[in-house]
Amino acid sequence: MLKSNGAIKINPNDNVAVAFEEIPEGTLIFDIPVADTIPAGHKIALSTINPKEHVVKYGYPIGSATKLINPGDHVHTHNLKTNLDGIDNYDYNPVEVLQRDKQQRTFMGYKRPNGKAGIRNEIWIINTVGCVNKIAEKIAQEANFKFKEHIENKCIDGVFTFVHPYGCSQLGDDHTYTQNVLKGLVDHPNAAGVLVLGLGCENNHIDEFKTVLKSWDDNRVKFLNAQDVKDDIEAGLHLVDELVKYAKTFKREPISTGELVIGLKCGGSDGLSGITANALVGNLSDSIIDNGGSCLLTEVPEMFGAETLLMNRCINEDVFKKSVSLINDFKDYFIRHKQAIYENPSPGNKEGGISTLEDKSLGCTQKGGISPVIDVLNYGETVKCPGLNLLQGPGNDIVAVTNLAVSGAHLVLFTTGRGTPLGGPVPTVKISSNTALAKNKPHWIDFDAGVLVQDADPKEVNLHFFDYIVKVAEGEETQNELNGYREIAIFKDGVTL
Repeated sequence: MLKSNGAIKINPNDNVAVAFEEIPEGTLIFDIPVADTIPAGHKIALSTINPKEHVVKYGYPIGSATKLINPGDHVHTHNLKTNLDGIDNYDYNPVEVLQRDKQQRTFMGYKRPNGKAGIRNEIWIINTVGCVNKIAEKIAQEANFKFKEHIENKCIDGVFTFVHPYGCSQLGDDHTYTQNVLKGLVDHPNAAGVLVLGLGCENNHIDEFKTVLKSWDDNRVKFLNAQDVKDDIEAGLHLVDELVKYAKTFKREPISTGELVIGLKCGGSDGLSGITANALVGNLSDSIIDNGGSCLLTEVPEMFGAETLLMNRCINEDVFKKSVSLINDFKDYFIRHKQAIYENPSPGNKEGGISTLEDKSLGCTQKGGISPVIDVLNYGETVKCPGLNLLQGPGNDIVAVTNLAVSGAHLVLFTTGRGTPLGGPVPTVKISSNTALAKNKPHWIDFDAGVLVQDADPKEVNLHFFDYIVKVAEGEETQNELNGYREIAIFKDGVTL
């Protein structure tokens, strides 16, 4: 990257630069006077761009000019449009991916009897149906009071429930989606113990849900139908008491970071996201994978326009074909609902300097680093292969964070340029793309990647970030945990009865 008076040229082939701070009119950037005041995150033309000519950022087209753009002009939605249209055909053109030596690093975590590692020692109450949401919340509230001393002494990390409105009156895929999401939460290694709480008359009743779970450890997973007992709160607390006793048998021990599964997510992005925060996360992703770990990249609509970069990193043609289905099936989903495939970016993205979906996607996919794509997972499917996995699912923040946790992510790295307080069922690390956000919202943001456009040494920032993630894995609470912001959302596509 090249810098000049508050602007960055990302790739030598780019014909635009990006302002990393507000640039006043008349300022010389790369010896070109800026025609107007340019907000932080927005683009400036570095050469004449004729109508219909490609605008190039990250070394790739992010759209075409809709009118003549002169050097120094502000480049945004007023003079730039997407090149994307319809469903594409793809050819597999594999690129050589740099092979790196595996790193050796450990963290203090919880080794579970099934061989998986956990980074939290929590008790989770998982509802088979939304009808028992308030019962679950009351059980969790009373349990956290009852076991306050155990929590303060770090014998357990708390009792939590994640309310949702589903589990009944659903048909087909929606019913399956709900069951798979709940199964993924029940199986998650951050939960030392799980209470599965049902009502008794729902479609996803406990006996039906057990056929989805297939197997479980009776010490770790307890079941309760609220209709079957006189005092559901008392019965729930009794079972949580058993789970707490079981959870207390686990102690932190050294575990390779190769056991970690990391979810990758961005939300409320701006024009600096792909340069700072997403690039930082991409480096961390490669480091985790180098150590034998796994990373999950989702938000399929935010791969549109950059998908071929991921497809050509697939390890073989079978994975490539799965990646093509991942992309085109999601485009079919838009078409089936008579919606524009490329209805993106959001208003907040545009205000932050992102002009087209290609602009957004090329920045978004930076989170996946440069590692090979090892597998493609369906919605609600658990990661099986160490390495970079693509995960089917939408870009919606809470649906995507839930999706990542369900597929096995111990924690989620969530980059943002606009800011969000959101948190999922696992630690949700907020990384700001700009320092102004980190300073304005310290109670939301866990790590400031904005220093990467200042005078910070990128290698030192990368090492500092890896150290921080290890601390989170060892129990340091993220802002969403400190604030008590934990929730889930389940993807829905069909009829509700």
